[in-house]
This record gives sequence, structure tokens and C-alpha cells, in this order.
Amino acid sequence: MKFLVDIHTHTVGNDHAYSTFDENARFAKERGIEILGISEHAPELPSSPHWYFFMNMKIIPKEVYGMRILKGIELNIIDYDGNIDDIDTQLLDRMDFRIASLHPPCIKFADIDTVTKGIIAAMHNPYVNIIGHPGDNRFPQHLEELVKASKATNTLLELNNASLTSTSLRTGVKENMMEILRCCNKYDVPIIANTDAHICYEVGEFKEAISLIEEVQFPKDLILNLHPDRLLDFLGVEK
Repeated sequence: MKFLVDIHTHTVGNDHAYSTFDENARFAKERGIEILGISEHAPELPSSPHWYFFMNMKIIPKEVYGMRILKGIELNIIDYDGNIDDIDTQLLDRMDFRIASLHPPCIKFADIDTVTKGIIAAMHNPYVNIIGHPGDNRFPQHLEELVKASKATNTLLELNNASLTSTSLRTGVKENMMEILRCCNKYDVPIIANTDAHICYEVGEFKEAISLIEEVQFPKDLILNLHPDRLLDFLGVEK
């Protein structure tokens, strides 16, 4: 199985990543990626770029090394009413996609009902296309409810490869993502896998995600990484 899309990647635009955009792009091209996204952390997360960074993303070409480039942002869910970083909507309108994630520096841990309510509330935000790295036991979630909300709001749940690695601080992700995938299969809900790469060597490297998909025998038709045109249609981005 060969994934053609990786749109959750980071560069030295934020201080805790280690590669340039061009380094990421070169590794993506070598690994057969057709659509590469850049999605730096929004300003609420420490070490993230100023909003000027996002304003200037207009200079990034739509195509690099024969790959389609998508411009995005990883927003922080900042409370359990589902609110996100205070980013000017004119900036959000310019972006091709927007991921919303829970990060401990930006929000306190909470019980399963509260966390689930907050994520679903974020899904109802019309700017949010993807929920980043779900299934972290530090933020317990009613998984089937999230899948149902994914379908109802047309918001993708992400299979985050970095969360499945041995160096991840997130707990219980493999078991929780297996359940999310089973529920997505049950309700015919597509997913997006991303590397969440913070260094170029991780870009386009989906070993853990593919292994999990194969283990649960998740249908290829529901994996948008295998269908680049369908992803563009989903995001409303011109081909």
C-alpha cells in the first residue's frame, strides 16, 4: 500500500521542528507523495510562528518538484466549548485546509464526556476540516461518537503516524485508533492518514499507520491518501 498524500507536516517555521520546507518537499518527492501539505502550529502553542507567517503563505508555490502543495494550519482547540485559536478569518479563508488538535500547553486534561463534547464542538466549526491526532488517552474520548460526528459534520479524523511511534507521548493511541477505524468502516466514514512530521526524514513515512490499517483490514476506498482527487474535492480545492 502506497500513500500519495501527506498534509500534516511541520518545518522550522515553528521552533520544535528541524527541517526546511524544501527539505520536506525533497523527501516527499522521493517517497512518491503527490500532495504535500504544510501545517504549522497556530500561535497559541508555544514556539509557534507569528500570524505574519500564515499571512505570507501566499508566496508558497502551488506546485513544487511536480507535487501539489497545500497550505494549511494546525489550530489549537483552546477550550471545551470547541473554540480555536483567535486567527483572523480572512487568513483562514486563504488556506486550503485547517486541522484542529488538542495540545496540553493550550488546554487542560478533562474527563471523557467533556473532551468528547469539546472535540465535537470544534468539528462544527466550518473552518475545521480535520481533527488532528485523536485517540490520546490523556484526553479520553467516546470514539464512536466522534466517528458519528465526523460523518455528520464532514470533518475527517486523522490517523496520525507520529502518535503510533515509540517516541510519542500520547498513550493508548493504537488501541483507540483500531476502534476508530472499525467504527469508520461500520458507518462508511473516510479517514486521512498523516505523518505529523517534524523533520524531513519522517515526511511520507507511514509504516506504523499502514501496519495498523492492514491489521484491522480497513477498506482502501475510505483512505483518502490513496485518492488524491477525492481529497481535493473534500477540501474544496481546485485540481
